[in-house]
Amino acid sequence: MWTRALDRLLRHVIRDGALTITDARGQSRSYGDGKGKAVHVTFTDPTLPRKIILAPDMAVGEGYMDGRLIIEDDDLYGFLGLVIHNLAQQGMPWFQRPLHMGRHTMRYLAQFNPVSRARRNAAHHYDLSRELYDLFLDADRQYSCAYFPHPDMTLDEAQEAKKQHIARKLLIEPEMRVLDIGCGWGGMALTLARDFGARVTGVTLSREQHAMATERAKQEGLSDRVDFHLMDYREVDETFDRVVSIGMFEHVGVPHYGEYFRDVRERLTENGIALIHTIGRASPPGVTSPWIAKYIFPGGYAPAMSEVIPHVERQGLYAVDIEVWRLHYAETLSHWYRRFMANIDKARALYDDRFCRMWRYYLVASELTFRLDRQVVFQFQLSKVKDSVPVTRDYLYRGNSTAAPQKGGAAAAG
Repeated sequence: MWTRALDRLLRHVIRDGALTITDARGQSRSYGDGKGKAVHVTFTDPTLPRKIILAPDMAVGEGYMDGRLIIEDDDLYGFLGLVIHNLAQQGMPWFQRPLHMGRHTMRYLAQFNPVSRARRNAAHHYDLSRELYDLFLDADRQYSCAYFPHPDMTLDEAQEAKKQHIARKLLIEPEMRVLDIGCGWGGMALTLARDFGARVTGVTLSREQHAMATERAKQEGLSDRVDFHLMDYREVDETFDRVVSIGMFEHVGVPHYGEYFRDVRERLTENGIALIHTIGRASPPGVTSPWIAKYIFPGGYAPAMSEVIPHVERQGLYAVDIEVWRLHYAETLSHWYRRFMANIDKARALYDDRFCRMWRYYLVASELTFRLDRQVVFQFQLSKVKDSVPVTRDYLYRGNSTAAPQKGGAAAAG
């Protein structure tokens, strides 16, 4: 029964390309139009068809991690590219929709994220070995989408370009007070302090990130300009000229969006500016991959723009600019994957082969979702007043200067 159900599922989904499945009994079936490079997958577990029907995303991810789903030549890009492309075109068949609707109904419970749960979720991913992140991140440990204004940029150059682009959007001036929500290992906060003369307060829930960020500030002689705190953003009660948050909004949880933007508004001075950089979806609201939620980012969710803007509006904030980055994260993840694979023996020494397969699956699936499906990055520039930033984007691209333009200058006159 389960083999027949899986056959129906695959015949619905796989229409472009060539996929052959060999089950645990040695029986093979082929799917797709036969065009392009063929992908051959073998199941070594006779229960895998049932598991895929009941929970496709989880079963395929776990099957690959555990070696129960074997891809010929370990062509993970070929397999996931074929599946993600076809799912983006066809979607799941009707008999899978009740499972999806059930997950959608339960997503508010899954994303309920009080401070205690937020700490556990952060620790799950960000308190992994420091050495692991050294294997694939840039020198500044930017663990978010880089910015590639030129396609031949290195990862380090693109991450620096991202920080400079965000700093220009914040119109940073010396001695401004900045709150960095979800400061990571401190790279953005240290850049704003070192290159722009800002005074920055960074908050994170990760003990490892807090420890390293504090060490870096001390090593760079910036401890008098940057303070890092091991605390939740909801525990901050000061006001700031600027608020920046990079790659943290994905962990807020839909039930807390109103609370989040209320806190952003309350943290800003009257003419303050906030920049929220987050993964999003160019589609209606959905659910997080169950495999990603279990193994990579518990409580994580990439929102649709329609889920974010109502909460911005209710707090009386202006979205003075919204920018959508489409393929920049695909390129970032490609760089991360190549670096990880170049150091995979070191990763295996830190953890084990199953962890390495999990991490490979995470990086490749994420890249291809940005490249082939409707995953994007949003940058929301927010303020309490309309004229906090120039009325055109010229100030972001004029020359290579990172200095903030004067309010009411040429950019505002247009």
